[in-house]
Formats: sequence, C-alpha cells, structure tokens
Amino acid sequence: MHDDTHIGGAGSRFPQTRGSAIIAARSGDAETRNRGYAALVAGYWKPVYKYIRLKWHQSNEDAKDLTQGFFAQAMEKEFFQGYDPAKARFRTFLRTCLDGYIANENKAGKRLKRGGNAQIMGLDFENAEGEIRELQLSAGTVPEDFFERESLRSLFEVALARLKEACETAGKMQHYRIFERYDLREDEAEKITYDQLAAEFDLPVSQITNHLAYVRREFRRLVLEILRELTASDEEFRSEVREVLGVDPE
Repeated sequence: MHDDTHIGGAGSRFPQTRGSAIIAARSGDAETRNRGYAALVAGYWKPVYKYIRLKWHQSNEDAKDLTQGFFAQAMEKEFFQGYDPAKARFRTFLRTCLDGYIANENKAGKRLKRGGNAQIMGLDFENAEGEIRELQLSAGTVPEDFFERESLRSLFEVALARLKEACETAGKMQHYRIFERYDLREDEAEKITYDQLAAEFDLPVSQITNHLAYVRREFRRLVLEILRELTASDEEFRSEVREVLGVDPE
C-alpha cells in the first residue's frame, strides 16, 4: 500500500521546500543567484509579457524583446537588491521596476532587439500570446490590477506544472488525471460526479475521493512553496497566503 502523505510514498524524492528566490537572487554566489533569478523569471515572465502588450501597447515581437531585456537588465543591474518587503509586495515592486524600464526604453527611442543578445530560454511566448487574444482591458480596467491578477494566475500555472511533473515522476498520473477531470475542467457547466469518475477510471468511489484529496493537498503545498519562493520575509509570505488562499499559514 502506498503512503499518500507524499508523492511516491515514503521513498519519494519530492522536491524539498525551497527558500526565497528573492533572497537567492541577491546572493554573492553566482549559482545561487542564477537559481533565484530563474525562479523569479518562471513566476513572472508571463504577466510581464502580457502587461507590456496590453498596457504599453507593444507589438508581439517588441514585447518579447522587452520581456527578455527587462529580466536580463534586472539581473545585470541588480534591480531587486533594493527591494524592501516592509514597503511593498514584491510583485508591486517588480511592476514598478518594469514601468521604469519600459519608460526608459521608449524615451531612448529603441526599436526591436531591445533585449540585445539576451535570450531567456523556455519562455512559451506563443502560448502567452494565445491567452492574450482572450484578454481585453476594458475601459474600467486598471492595468496595475490586471498585472496583479495575471501574477496570481501565473503562480497557479507554475504550481500545476510542478504537480504534473511530480506525479509523472512518481507514477501517479492517474491521481493527476482524476484531479484534472474534476477540478480543472474548462467547462464549468459540465458536471461530473464521483460515480462517473469511478466508472471512467474503473475505481471504487472511495479511491476517487482519496486520490482527489491527496492531489489537492499536494497542490496546496506547492502553492505555498512557490509563495515562499516569491516573498522575502515571513510577514510578506503570510500576507500573500492570506490573500491567495484565504487562510493563515500554519
């Protein structure tokens, strides 16, 4: 019998809780610093790209260059060294840095290749552009609120990607597929019952219940892990948990 406390049971090699990527990005050790920036890019590149497209009215290609240029310059110029969690949330600080960067780029009159030779691998701009087609800033939408909303959306996307990868590694994709069918269905009007899932996966209803409870617990844990990465203090972490999950962290 598998121990469902952790993915893969007692012998699992599930990733250990990660520390703050913001603090890591300030490290004097190059490897630690690069890991920190990689985590920040993973968490924020998509809202940055969308924000540039929709607030600053940049073309697809220019937005790609600006997104990559922003993160490259943030690392080179150590933008995040001055972040103080007592004054603002990190995503607010990052957006302020981004606005300053875009304003400077526009003032300098640079066009195309704004990112220079900076190429941040693994950014699925095509997917992000597809999502933008479904998004429109209405007349009453505040761009800053849009950035906040997209930042939270990105957080959950990263958590889902980590969850799926962990389930694949541990041979628990059936758990994930049940979770996907029940909790991640795109059509909210499409109702599916535990009995229907039991028939579809040829499992007893009690097993469907256990699998869903397990994956939901792991997903919540991963969300907390990412929030820990994207905050720089315990107070900021707790504030983010309250906002995102509506609970006080244990």
